[in-house]
Amino acid sequence: MSIGLAAAGLLALAAGTVLAEAPQPAAAARSAPDPRSPYFGRWTVSGAKEVFSSRGRLYKTIDIAPCGRDFCGVSVAADGTCGATLFRFLSRRLREEYLHGHGLWGKERKNITLETYANEDAPGGRAIDLNLGDGYDFGERSDNIPKFTASYRPAGAARCTTR
Repeated sequence: MSIGLAAAGLLALAAGTVLAEAPQPAAAARSAPDPRSPYFGRWTVSGAKEVFSSRGRLYKTIDIAPCGRDFCGVSVAADGTCGATLFRFLSRRLREEYLHGHGLWGKERKNITLETYANEDAPGGRAIDLNLGDGYDFGERSDNIPKFTASYRPAGAARCTTR
């Protein structure tokens, strides 16, 4: 009988080892940051009830992913469908914490900045800030006050891309 108990104990120990080495649930994998860039993934605004203009709605949820030799931000509608390409950055800048370039604002192109930073309260521990306007120095009270500004939290893997 003691051999049976010992065998049962070994079986339980082996089962515990298998459970400890089991892969993480899919939801955890989807919120993990992409190792190629802290910007890659699906991002959604942090605020629960933010109000958006018709042009600002395009920026409520964005997918940032490779597009050709660069990486792009693509608008994601509330139903998950992919929309317009909002901005494009050179791939050589993938690991920079602060980016500036040009983004779509209605039918106009405006200056855009993206900044990635650590945020322990966000899934994956990262967040990004986006500013869109006429200048690049959006911290000053001047003509450079942004037309749109938002903080984003990760919302999973990017599914919308462009070429």
